[in-house]
Amino acid sequence: MLIIPAIDIYDNSIVRLKRGDFDNITYYKNTPLQQAKIFESHGFNRIHIVDLLGSKNGKLTSLESIKKIKQETKLQVEFGGGIRDVKTVSELFDTGIDYVIIGSLPVINKKEFELIIGKFSPDIIIAVLDSMNEMLKISGWIEETKISIYDHIKYCSGLGIKKFLCTDITKDGMLTGTNISLYKKIMDKYPVIDIIASGGVKDIDDIKRLSHIQPYGVVVGKAIYEGKIDLKELAKIAV
Repeated sequence: MLIIPAIDIYDNSIVRLKRGDFDNITYYKNTPLQQAKIFESHGFNRIHIVDLLGSKNGKLTSLESIKKIKQETKLQVEFGGGIRDVKTVSELFDTGIDYVIIGSLPVINKKEFELIIGKFSPDIIIAVLDSMNEMLKISGWIEETKISIYDHIKYCSGLGIKKFLCTDITKDGMLTGTNISLYKKIMDKYPVIDIIASGGVKDIDDIKRLSHIQPYGVVVGKAIYEGKIDLKELAKIAV
């Protein structure tokens, strides 16, 4: 199970939201580059970066931070937020990132989404399952849809996508524990896809419980920044 520390960027700062609520935001002191270097120094190989304002408004705002991280570390980067067209994906890959995380686009513009897959490869795309009661939410979790996460998996899988980032919105940023039952349900239904679990990880025991069902990976954010998980201890069980 791959452990992927998270860096959420808002206005060039590292922040965490509660349940995606922009009115409930916590700022942290390190710059994105400083934090990335800390993760690298502990032996992590990949980080998870989200441009929160980009997710909300559909326009990249953190390109310079990503460039610095790729230039000054050897970390793999999976990035999401504000990806709405082929041009944006090209700009991101020009910075050297390794995976793009795409959430809203398959819902709001399937044609453009399929153009991206055709130009690049489904292997470097991580499709998003931002879930509330097993239904998709988009645009930084502001907009509800009538699409179930299972229908979305079928659609994306049909295009060759294998990797899915699944976040239970009700858990995210709350430090109340992750939704293992949801991840297991998805994995049982679709055993050939790679699930990256996200949202609610509160301590190292959560990580250990997740490891029993063996998802492809897990994103860890607020528990690190709030000192609930020691990076040295987390690194010991990272793949």
